Amino acid sequence: ALAQRAPGHLLLVHRGADQVRATPPPWVAPLLDADKKAAGVLVQTVRAMADAGTVAVLLPGAFHVLRETKLPPLDLLREHSVPMAVATDCNPGTSPLLSLRQAMQLACTHFKLTPEEALRGTTINAARALGLHDRGMLRVGLRADFAHWRVARPAALCYWLGGQLLDASYAGGRRLV
Repeated sequence: ALAQRAPGHLLLVHRGADQVRATPPPWVAPLLDADKKAAGVLVQTVRAMADAGTVAVLLPGAFHVLRETKLPPLDLLREHSVPMAVATDCNPGTSPLLSLRQAMQLACTHFKLTPEEALRGTTINAARALGLHDRGMLRVGLRADFAHWRVARPAALCYWLGGQLLDASYAGGRRLV
């Protein structure tokens, strides 16, 4: 009921599902044909995500800390053009990850995202997952929240483990650091 009434009250409904398994969560059941095999159900789930405009949120820190071995259905997400966000999911239980740049590196290492996919996942796709359509990219008329890095190309953000690569950060066009 809340999910149906949320848009009228400017509420963003977020479901944490499938963090540690690649089977569809119970809330997807009404969208699926129960007679399908697991692979078919997964395809239907990804199609439903694409049709609904859902952003898949990848949590490489939790994947790493929990020593997961089953990857998210990355090929299916790509095939059906489901945008993928990359997040830290910072929490003391399953993801004590403080660095978004480290999340990008882990996403490239564990999930084999390209550096461009990881950067898109922490910018435009992350903003979209949060319903923040006025940010996530640099464009005239959008909110200017961005980091200026001391790197020659985006891949360097995912390559270096640690180090101070940040030159400056801005929020709403105002320099913070």
